[in-house]
Amino acid sequence: MGGMLSTCSPDQKPLAEVQKGSRIALIGSNICARMLHYGHLETAFHLRYPDSLLFVRNLCDGGDMPGFRPHPARHTPWAFPGAETYYEELSNPSGSEGHFPYPDAWLDTLDADIILAFWGHNAAQFGPGRLPVFKAELRAFIRHTFGQAYNNTHPPQLILVTPTAIQDLSDTADLPKGHRMNAMLSLYSNAIQEVAAAEGVPVIDLFEPSKKWYAGGQPLTIDGLQLNDAGYRRVAAYLTDQLFGGSTKNSAEPNVVLEAVQDKNWFWANDYKIPNSVHVYGRRYEPYGPDNYPAEIRKIQAMTVVRDTVIWKLLQGEPYDLKTADARTPDLPLVETNFKPQEGLLPYQYGAEAEATLTPAPGYKVELFASEKEFEDLANPVQLSFDNQGRLWVAVMPSYPHYKPGDARPNDKILILEDTDGDGKADRQTTFADGLHLPIGFEIAPEGVYVSQSSSLVLLMDTDGDDRADQKEILLSGFDDHDTHHAISAFCADPSGAIFMGEGVFLHTNVETPYGTVRGTNGGFYRYHPARYHLERTAQLSIPNPWGIAFDDWGQPFFAETSGPDVRWMSPGTIAPVYGKANPKAANIIEDAHRVRPTSGLEFVSSRHFPEEVQGDLLINNTIGFLGTKQHQMIEAGTGYSSRHRFDLVQSADPHFRPVDMEFAPDGSLYLVDWHNRLIGHMQHNARDPLRDHAHGRIYRVTYLARPLLQPAKIAGVDIPALLDNLKLPEYRARYRTRRELRGRSAADVLPALREWAAHLDTLSEAYEQHLLEALWVSWGLNQVEQPLLQQLLHAKDYRVRAAAVRVLRYTGHQVEEQADWLLEKAGDPHGRVRLEAVVAASWLEPSVARSVLERAEQEAVDEWMEPVYATLRERLYTDTPLAAPELEAALSPGQQVYEREGSCITCHQPDGKGLAASGFPPLSGSEWVTGSKERVIKLTLKGLHGPIEVNGKAYPGQVPMTAFEGLLSDKEIADVLSYVRNAFGNSAPPISQAEVKRVRAAVADKEGFYRPAELLGEHPK
Repeated sequence: MGGMLSTCSPDQKPLAEVQKGSRIALIGSNICARMLHYGHLETAFHLRYPDSLLFVRNLCDGGDMPGFRPHPARHTPWAFPGAETYYEELSNPSGSEGHFPYPDAWLDTLDADIILAFWGHNAAQFGPGRLPVFKAELRAFIRHTFGQAYNNTHPPQLILVTPTAIQDLSDTADLPKGHRMNAMLSLYSNAIQEVAAAEGVPVIDLFEPSKKWYAGGQPLTIDGLQLNDAGYRRVAAYLTDQLFGGSTKNSAEPNVVLEAVQDKNWFWANDYKIPNSVHVYGRRYEPYGPDNYPAEIRKIQAMTVVRDTVIWKLLQGEPYDLKTADARTPDLPLVETNFKPQEGLLPYQYGAEAEATLTPAPGYKVELFASEKEFEDLANPVQLSFDNQGRLWVAVMPSYPHYKPGDARPNDKILILEDTDGDGKADRQTTFADGLHLPIGFEIAPEGVYVSQSSSLVLLMDTDGDDRADQKEILLSGFDDHDTHHAISAFCADPSGAIFMGEGVFLHTNVETPYGTVRGTNGGFYRYHPARYHLERTAQLSIPNPWGIAFDDWGQPFFAETSGPDVRWMSPGTIAPVYGKANPKAANIIEDAHRVRPTSGLEFVSSRHFPEEVQGDLLINNTIGFLGTKQHQMIEAGTGYSSRHRFDLVQSADPHFRPVDMEFAPDGSLYLVDWHNRLIGHMQHNARDPLRDHAHGRIYRVTYLARPLLQPAKIAGVDIPALLDNLKLPEYRARYRTRRELRGRSAADVLPALREWAAHLDTLSEAYEQHLLEALWVSWGLNQVEQPLLQQLLHAKDYRVRAAAVRVLRYTGHQVEEQADWLLEKAGDPHGRVRLEAVVAASWLEPSVARSVLERAEQEAVDEWMEPVYATLRERLYTDTPLAAPELEAALSPGQQVYEREGSCITCHQPDGKGLAASGFPPLSGSEWVTGSKERVIKLTLKGLHGPIEVNGKAYPGQVPMTAFEGLLSDKEIADVLSYVRNAFGNSAPPISQAEVKRVRAAVADKEGFYRPAELLGEHPK
């Protein structure tokens, strides 16, 4: 690094004037946000001014622009007064709320003297037509910045930095050449320099220099846009010389300084970008956040300052006792549990005792495969998957819900568990990766393992074959982890190998990619195609927290809402998204009597080890109330689907049992992940409640006694003809893993063999078209779709195959020139599912194409699955003034608005007030607890309720406490919502006034903990 730190003459006039103790702030978008992961720029600054005690903080975030800087805990995304006038496209309200400081407040807190502002990349995506608006916005930003005195003495020094160019990597990967985007970036870089000159602001151009660097042929980016380590080294050297002139003045070892900078940046990121900030700054700060998070923020800030000192001492060659300095930082307050069951805490159970709490369906058996007793690292397991060798991989995250200042750095892991002697029990553990933080989703691929890591999608690679990750690539940054159990999770590959990832409500993701910036708000799904480095917001839906994605035999995606009890077909909601607006959701397919929440994990039964009659059934886990796995028979229902409850496959009497994921093994048995925790509620307990467990975790194995286990399909290392024959196997997971193996082989070897294999299939077989579909998927997975086969299957006899072919067509327009014409044709298909797929696919194309396809589809019958989608597209494609969300909300009474907030009453008691009996959530309809004593219902709303309760003649165990709304709702809000529920759902009772709530609140102010039903009945019998 030291050899790269000078690219200009030592006597070049510096653009920034550095004083001792200068405080430097970086603001901007993705290029500087990712500097937190690399650290070369700050290291170069320190090496250039080793005696100046520089204080550097990175405030950048993916997708940021001068005036638009969204955060889920800010009420607006606007960075300075008047910024909203520049952003009609991004002005839809996103529902963000909280008290996270605005940009000026952060710069004030940091006493910023020098500001480096990296703008232009995101604006350039709007094209040349927006250039005048961008200039006006940039001018307003500059003038606003110069009107501030963040250091309390004078305006900051401001230096603008233009974006880097796009590097053409199309010879080595299926990536854009970058010509079009570079033309836009050139326009906007010139505009930045023009405005800067007019306003008297220094500017550093990275666009033209980066083009010259790329001309040398060295890959300096991961995907043409995201700089790699070498790219950041080059940028660091150039920026440092342009800013400060001169050359390196320090003999300190650069890599040692870099390590110290990275350590400091890790702690800074856990302040400025603290994971789980919904509890620190957001809508879930109350009622428990004040108990601990202000102190945690003070401590993390103190630990960050300690690491500034470490850097300064290193530069001076002086020793510094980091451990002692950390010990002097403020202590954290003890958090007491509020979970105090009347019967006391039930003990954790192990081994045979734990197995005995599980009741399988008749004919099935459930056994413990592995637990934390045999494998200490199996703590808080969250997702599992089998590799092509048949080994079980498990992600564990004992650091959940997130790092606590003062603890050791997180050491979450991905484990490989094996049963080497075939006795049905794990006996070997290999740690593939450690040092992770919250790996809540992962997917195995030929090139490595894709892992969710807070705000990043990471690829972990094992380059020497020892089953240990030895290389890491941060592929994408800018995903939101404002709520860590809502961040990208539940990874699942579609038939092409593209990874679907769920994301929950509250979050505001902004990911910059070589195809454009992908933005998402408040729930939905992403699809990342590794072969093309392509990310899309594949569905933006009004869903709370989807922790389950599964594809059926025909490639149709389904998802579990998780916090809500519904399971839905995903495809109708995957029309092209509009920022801040939800797409329509397909209907729920689970029958009312068996809707449970919160769910986690989906899987279709596809195993000859299980009975013939259950093949194709849907499995879904649940973790509160009903603790186990429900099984539903899937039913074709015209365009869409429905289901019928078959039986409960597994049910536990252990309140700690929390099944969160499952997958069929190569031998046909079903494996279940048990998170195994005493507490899982996020609104009922403090995030730091000491009873949140960080040590337990189990893996269970479900078998069917009357049928033999399968001989596992041979996949890893097998020759191509044998792999192709695996595609005829009935087991979905065998075909899933086989396609993955084929994606790792050379297309030049696979495609000729694939054509030969398809040509010799039995045309009289009932599965002929399905086998052809598997062949099409293999070519799609190799990113070289077989177009004659695609066209053939668009005209298949089986509508399920035709619909699947349309899904392939949707994602291969970069290869299929006839995409628009073929979609128009399929919009007139005899089957509704095919037509709907065509309309959804066309929504991603030019508006004229989308309109043509929609108009053709509307000439055919339109059913309840299509109408919401068609209506939304009609609004977006033909009108400019849709009904705004605030107007829709205004149509609801104040009490109903409170009731329907996510995470409020509606989550457990449901829109109809009937609750979820199967999950242990009682009804409000007809309940004397609602319509009876005013004081009683006010008390339980303020303080919460925990324990067994009888409602409408039915006993409910009350395992999970009702949320205490004392710190969440005002007197007026409680009066409004209680008056609403007392007169909704068929109820009729006198309303409750704000004064009545105020009086009761004062009377019970000193009460600690939840009310118990018996306690309230003693005080208020009626």
